[in-house]
Amino acid sequence: MVQVKEGTLDSKVPDGPITEKWDRRRNELKLISPTNKRKFEVIVVGTGLAGTSAAASLAELGYNVKAFYIQDSPRRAHSIAAQGGINAAKNYPNDGDSICRLFYDTVKGGDFRSREANVYRLAQISNNIIDHCVAQGVPFAREYGGLLANRTFGGALVSRTFYCRGQTGQQLLLGAYSALMRQVHLGKVKLFPRHEMLDLVVIDGAARGIITRDLISGKLEAHTGHAVLLCTGGYGNVFYLSTNAKASNVTAAWRCHKRGAFFANPCFTQIHPTCIPVSGKYQSKLTLMSESLRNDGRVWVPKKKGDTRAPNEIPEEERDYYLERRYPAYGNMVPRDVASRAAKERCDAGCGV
Repeated sequence: MVQVKEGTLDSKVPDGPITEKWDRRRNELKLISPTNKRKFEVIVVGTGLAGTSAAASLAELGYNVKAFYIQDSPRRAHSIAAQGGINAAKNYPNDGDSICRLFYDTVKGGDFRSREANVYRLAQISNNIIDHCVAQGVPFAREYGGLLANRTFGGALVSRTFYCRGQTGQQLLLGAYSALMRQVHLGKVKLFPRHEMLDLVVIDGAARGIITRDLISGKLEAHTGHAVLLCTGGYGNVFYLSTNAKASNVTAAWRCHKRGAFFANPCFTQIHPTCIPVSGKYQSKLTLMSESLRNDGRVWVPKKKGDTRAPNEIPEEERDYYLERRYPAYGNMVPRDVASRAAKERCDAGCGV
């Protein structure tokens, strides 16, 4: 067992080498018989990609699930804004990709703050996730011969990103939604649309339910369960200008934190180099273009400061492909925070448009 000092967080990471941790844990877990699973009720808060997938999977296993969300349909969750693609180490282009490389790139892309055992598990099952999504009907882009297509993405030297044009998040969510509605039809999942979580019910140190408000009638309700899953998204709106929907305001996570849950890594906030600039003084939300723009095109600025000519009037020799110049190994596919800082430096130097 992992020895934990008093006063520190026990992350429950399994023992053993990182390549074996979760396989060993899966073999050690106690099983619940199918006849007993139907006796348990699980509450899922949020129905984006995480919540919808969790609710559908738990119901498929035999548990009874209640799903709560503030939208009028799970299809309106903010996961639809994940445009660029989803990574997996299938190595279809035969360019040297592997589970180990995907693990390393993901940990590095997370500024080495990720829980490494979980990242390795994600890399392990990434190929199965793609197969699962295809089976659900997610229309990934394909090559002319019918094979699934890959493209490069920021921070990687291999092509491992599966995509649906600029709608990957939406298509993945529709696939998960179809699996969820199948379980709703079977009576294993009960949906609670337009319900906001107001508080967490804690009994003997364990989450056993939630207090909700019906956003239509204003009615307060208490719901109990044997476990509560929080799938309510990120922390991006702590910044005034953000690409996140205004409803993605971390209130559910904060209410759990006030009940004693640990709140870790709020700095996990993405920096996007492909935002459309602010157009109004009171604009509170940035508009995001797909990061695939960096893959399908080349990023440049005029070499001459204050150049006011139209882009098509600037000849090739007077264009500064600054990412390719600074980072020849990655070129335009450097990590997004690196690309964003480099773009700001060029703009501050007077070379922006």
